[in-house]
Amino acid sequence: MSTAVASKYVRRMVARESKGPGDIEGAMARLEARYGIGFWQLSHLRGGRAKTIDVGLFARIRSAYLDYCERQIRLLEHEVEVEKAMNEDDTLEDLAREAADLLARVEAKKAELKRA
Repeated sequence: MSTAVASKYVRRMVARESKGPGDIEGAMARLEARYGIGFWQLSHLRGGRAKTIDVGLFARIRSAYLDYCERQIRLLEHEVEVEKAMNEDDTLEDLAREAADLLARVEAKKAELKRA
């Protein structure tokens, strides 16, 4: 558990949630609403201004990050399914299998964290 790791998780989530330049605050507000992590907590971690982090907040951020990863994988799975439907001659089974395997690994890690 470290502030640096939590900051990295927050920066990645904000970058991926952002819809472009000027949407950093909007991205943090959406993450706050989705995961219940305060806007200013996200801001301080994203900006590297947080010097310490308590165990509970670190766990919430890590859980949020894994959930965010899971959501992204599900979106990719959907994209693969759409592509398969549009191009029936190319099965893309290898991509679908890799996405499903990655999703299973993320779900297993989330379940492991809940047991801990």
